[in-house]
Amino acid sequence: MGRFIGGILDNDSTFGRIMTRLAIIIGANLTFVIFAIPVITIIPGLVALFYVMLKTLHSDDSLNPFKTFWKGFRMNLKQGIICELGIAVLAFILVQDIRFSSYQGGILTVFKYPCYALLFFLIVETIYLLPTMAAFEDRIPNLLRNAFFFAARRPLKMLLAAAIMVIPVAVTIIDTSLRPLYGFLWVVLGFGLLTMMVSELLYKDIEEYLPKEEGEEELPEERDTDNSRKSKRQILREMKKLDKK
Repeated sequence: MGRFIGGILDNDSTFGRIMTRLAIIIGANLTFVIFAIPVITIIPGLVALFYVMLKTLHSDDSLNPFKTFWKGFRMNLKQGIICELGIAVLAFILVQDIRFSSYQGGILTVFKYPCYALLFFLIVETIYLLPTMAAFEDRIPNLLRNAFFFAARRPLKMLLAAAIMVIPVAVTIIDTSLRPLYGFLWVVLGFGLLTMMVSELLYKDIEEYLPKEEGEEELPEERDTDNSRKSKRQILREMKKLDKK
């Protein structure tokens, strides 16, 4: 019986791996909540969350979530704040345009639909920018381009990633009766769980552009085709932060 229980609780067992992954999610989530208090650091904090989750999937399933989060936060603080300000300004303008078009009525009502489309594009671009910024180091224009590249090449996956990130937030805002429960869940593991789910969803696409591990050879069927080399080289020119020790 003791050996059986010990086997279940072992870190290499299925239960042990689940508990380890859950501990990483909770630890990183609590750290994010603290770092997001100034508000201006929300985007750098989300990028750091993705850094922890992608690092977990890429190389180390038993990392220290606090140290790894801090490393990802420091590396992306400046760019994250700049992106957050830009996203906030664009979102504010689009929301105001939608409200203005809705209140005016008549032919002006039609203009709210392009605004809705642009707002959706901004949300998707932001969702993909976060893991892209966490995995690759480059200038903001190139990161935006690469985020669009990852989103556009898998439309169904893009919609699923958007649903994972947007629906829980929408439910929290709409369902006021259970808002205290939602608040507790967000503080404990909500942000970390969503970023882990999106990281799992997008990891294979991102992994394709990460350096091969030492001794790992590329299979013939995985080699670049002439049509994909250009876009791949654009990303491979960047320094890969997930492999930094």
